[in-house]
Amino acid sequence: MLTKLRSRIGKPRAAHYQSFCILPCRTSPMIMNMKKNIIVFTTWLIWGLAHGALAQTINPQILTNNWEAHWLSVPGQPNRDYGVYHFRKSFELAQKPAKFIVHVSADNRYKLYVNGQMVGLGPARGDLFHWNFETIDIALQLQAGKNVVAAVVWNYGEDRPMSQISYRTAFILQGDTEQEKVVNSDKTWKASRNEAYSPLKPELIYTYYVVGPGEQVDNARYPWGWETVNFVDSGWLAAQQINRGIPKGSDWTEWWLLVPRSIPPMELKLERLATVRSITGMALPAGFPAQPGAVNVPPRTKVKMVLDQGHLTNAYPVLTISGGKGAKVALSYAEALYVEEGSGKDWRAQQQKGNRNDIAGKRFVGVKDLVLADGGTNRTFTGLWWRTYRYVQVEVETQEEALIINDLHGIFTGYPFEQRAKFSAASPELDQIMEVGWRTARLCAGETYFDCPYYEQLQYVGDTRIQALISLFNSGDDRLVRNAIKQIDDSRLAEGVTQSRYPSHVAQEIPPFSLWWIGMVHDYWMYRPDQAFVEDRLAGVRQVLHFFQNHQYADGSLKKVPYWNFTDWAFESAGRAPMQPDGYSAAMDLQLLWAYQLAAELEDSLGMAAMGKIYRTEADKLAATIQARYWDPAKQLYTDTPQKKYYSQHTNVLAVLTGLVKGQAAKDLVEKTLADASLTQCTIYFKYYLFQAVAKVGLGNRYLDLLGDWRTQLANGLTTWAEISDVNRARSDCHAWGSSPNIEFFRIVLGIDTAAPGFARVRIEPHLGNLKQAAGSIPHPNGEISARYAQDKQGRWTAEIALPVGTSGELVWQGQTHPLKAGEKQVIKL
Repeated sequence: MLTKLRSRIGKPRAAHYQSFCILPCRTSPMIMNMKKNIIVFTTWLIWGLAHGALAQTINPQILTNNWEAHWLSVPGQPNRDYGVYHFRKSFELAQKPAKFIVHVSADNRYKLYVNGQMVGLGPARGDLFHWNFETIDIALQLQAGKNVVAAVVWNYGEDRPMSQISYRTAFILQGDTEQEKVVNSDKTWKASRNEAYSPLKPELIYTYYVVGPGEQVDNARYPWGWETVNFVDSGWLAAQQINRGIPKGSDWTEWWLLVPRSIPPMELKLERLATVRSITGMALPAGFPAQPGAVNVPPRTKVKMVLDQGHLTNAYPVLTISGGKGAKVALSYAEALYVEEGSGKDWRAQQQKGNRNDIAGKRFVGVKDLVLADGGTNRTFTGLWWRTYRYVQVEVETQEEALIINDLHGIFTGYPFEQRAKFSAASPELDQIMEVGWRTARLCAGETYFDCPYYEQLQYVGDTRIQALISLFNSGDDRLVRNAIKQIDDSRLAEGVTQSRYPSHVAQEIPPFSLWWIGMVHDYWMYRPDQAFVEDRLAGVRQVLHFFQNHQYADGSLKKVPYWNFTDWAFESAGRAPMQPDGYSAAMDLQLLWAYQLAAELEDSLGMAAMGKIYRTEADKLAATIQARYWDPAKQLYTDTPQKKYYSQHTNVLAVLTGLVKGQAAKDLVEKTLADASLTQCTIYFKYYLFQAVAKVGLGNRYLDLLGDWRTQLANGLTTWAEISDVNRARSDCHAWGSSPNIEFFRIVLGIDTAAPGFARVRIEPHLGNLKQAAGSIPHPNGEISARYAQDKQGRWTAEIALPVGTSGELVWQGQTHPLKAGEKQVIKL
């Protein structure tokens, strides 16, 4: 059955796909014993199975003609304010169908149910010009006789996540063919507002937080069973029709322009909390929460407990309770606890975290959900949206009736990346760095890439460039990469600059991130044989560079570029590299220089030779200006500004990566950059570029010794990589830009890299440092590349390399080049 239900989205690469269910073989026996929770588990399990059938073949009429289905709303309800709504359609079938495909979307979000079983959720985030719909085969859940298709739709209004673009509250469902038109959304659907919900704004969040409110749910007002066949909806209103669905590319351009979802459904997997770290007010049953077991809270009792997942996660909380009429159950979620409040009003003193494994003497600060018990049996709260947490604080206050917590667990969610890459070096520390990096990358990837899952869930270009390469090296799945590149391309303003993050309902511009987006396009070109996709991006590349050309002096140097010119949090002025009032900034000029160079390569290969020539001319002019303006012969360093007051690793790293300095001079510059502690140091983010420079000049054997930030974080109990190198004051405990070792263990240590566009050739140049052995493999568009190195007792090395069919390359070792044949495993004595 699982095989039948799985489907492929995008390019037909079977290794990309997996069952998105909750591992039934491993968990079913336990779940079967959880009689009070079997309904909840089955709901999520069916979703995992059915949504695995996402993106079946779509009737071409759906993609070109206006839909027969209408967007629906609930009569008398506000269009754009906070609200949670239900829609239902009952219908009869003469027999159970073999196939029954529907297309569904909503604004802001929906969960879709068929006969009480969840079969879909979405839509994948986009914008009004690219509003995603999901395609789902719901035949498995249908039956002969009476059926019901139902949806919960919610709009967080002004409190919606920053990444959530919205027009107004609405829901739409369209059958694929004549057979399925019986469920087309129209005025025959019933609709109602769920009055049980109200927003719960986070308290005591010290910093920028834009992922939406918590939820307060009053069980006494909840329409239990609304999604089931036997629910009586006679008191519900007839749904109000708004307008018909409009596919993008039809002859109308208002409302939501519908496009088919291009990424797979999110993974959903049962995940239990590991341990109880503290509790006041009562004792708990043995094994809770790692094992299911009822917690009986007596009447007139207050209980507070802190539960530990053991590592950071993204999960839908699932709380099932019985009895306890009038009781309150609050669930709060935190990445880490904070040390006791500092003195005075220094905000930094309020945000000290210390070792993430410690909770004694610390404060719990975090997002909260609140459930008000109605006394019913097996009342299950599941978040409309997922939460990020390592720690969950549970606060219970009962009234005159005892409350039973039947169970509390999570349903892990995230983009369904499968880790296909392998790395081993007989080093538990390196294994742990790989594990933590992969977890970080997973938690920062959903329907888009995220800078961080707890605070923002926004797809920033600077973060996303690194995340995209992590995806390619570790999984080979390029669908989210393409999605990100295209969404940032779609975000461009009329003046040419992209938005710094997208989707986002509030525009923000970081011009250097537009330059990094050009780098993303170039990266994709080098690692994927997908010329048509890259060609489609060239117009955007030209517009970005046109924006910068409008802000250049005659000698090529940049004037003061508008907007937020972030480079790295290492710089105290909100991450802005030093800049003179007239705009002179080495970091800005060098980032533009690199973008010109990359764009020239793209134009020469895929675009217009004339444009490539223009960009090379601009790059040469700018390179000469940078050398004359920023090189300090006295210090033998590049300075950040012509005043020669500031010096940073960043500027000197970029000088190497752009080829401004070459050969032995470049090697000497990197050596000095690493050794001079007076330079502004790269944080964990920009060390991605530092390490590229280290490898470029032939110092890759030092790479493993330069992972001090990562070792410090492990020593401080982090289970994902923090936003900045100062782990004690890191705002976010999960930023995938810190997972660059999950690239460089393969690209620098094992030495595996592309040597031609589309990964058409492979160059392998290992940098093993003090390792005595190392091995690993990465996915490749044609299969897999593997490398194994071993040193014998005499210090001699042997390399074992295997390339996929159709891909040749070379192994470079200490200046010597060994040719590698396509489709063969070769053993080479070095």
